[in-house]
Amino acid sequence: MTAQPARPESSGPETASVMGVSPFKPSLVKAVFRDVTPMRVSRSAAWAAASVTRTVLTEIIDGARRAAAGETRRKLFPKDLLSAIDRNVELEVGDKWYDHSPTFKGLTGALYDAEGVIVPSRKRSRSRKSSAVVGAHRFEAGVKKLLRSQGVTAVPEMVRDLDGIASVFLTDLARDAAMVIREGGVKRFGTVTLVMSGEPAPPPFLNEPLRALSARKGGGRTIGTDDILAATTIQLFGGNLRQRALTEACEATQNTSAG
Repeated sequence: MTAQPARPESSGPETASVMGVSPFKPSLVKAVFRDVTPMRVSRSAAWAAASVTRTVLTEIIDGARRAAAGETRRKLFPKDLLSAIDRNVELEVGDKWYDHSPTFKGLTGALYDAEGVIVPSRKRSRSRKSSAVVGAHRFEAGVKKLLRSQGVTAVPEMVRDLDGIASVFLTDLARDAAMVIREGGVKRFGTVTLVMSGEPAPPPFLNEPLRALSARKGGGRTIGTDDILAATTIQLFGGNLRQRALTEACEATQNTSAG
C-alpha cells in the first residue's frame, strides 16, 4: 500500500494524553511478555509498555474516526483502518497481523519463492501455545474502551483487526526489549526524523536522558522502563507518534515503583 506522512491533526474527544490509565493492564502486558521471554518485567516497565500500546492504538482509531467522519459515520469499518494507515505512514505498525486479516488481503501481495512459485498461505496453527495472533482476543476489552473514548463504535471485523494489531505490536515490543537487554542497548538502530517538504525540522528528540538509550544500565534479567523506551524507538521509526508515545510512557511511570 502507498502511505504518505500526514500533517498533525487535532485528535478526537479524548486523546491518549488525557485518557489517564491505559485500558491495557500491566497483567496483560506481563502475560504477553511471558509468551516471548522468561525475563522478569518490572512494574514500571509494564505500565510503560501499556502506555505505548495505548498511544499507538488511540492514534490508529483517531485516524479511522476521521476517515469515517468524512461519510458522517460514527461506526468504524475496516476500510477506515486502511484509510488511516494510508494517510499516515507512522500508523503502519503490527504488520505481521496483516497476513492473518482479510482486511489486508490483496494489499500485502502474494509471496513467491526463489523460483517464482507462489508460496501457499500458512495454515492456522493447532498449537495451544500462545502467540500474538492466537492471543489477540485478549485486547478486545481495551480496544472497545479506546473506541468509546473516541466517541465511536466498530464492526466486529474492525475490532478484530485492532485486537490483532495491538497484540502483534506489543509482542514485537517485548521481543525488542529483550533484545536490548541481550545486546546491552540499542546498537543497530539510528534515529530517523520525518520532515515534511517546506517545513522546519522538529525540536530535538525529547530530552537528554532519553538520548542515552543507546547504552542500557540495570540487571540483565529484568526488563525495565528504559528497555521499553528503547524498544519503542525501534518499533516506531520516528515522527510525532514516537515522540508522543515516549513522552506519555514516561508520564505513566512517574508514580509507579520500579519493582
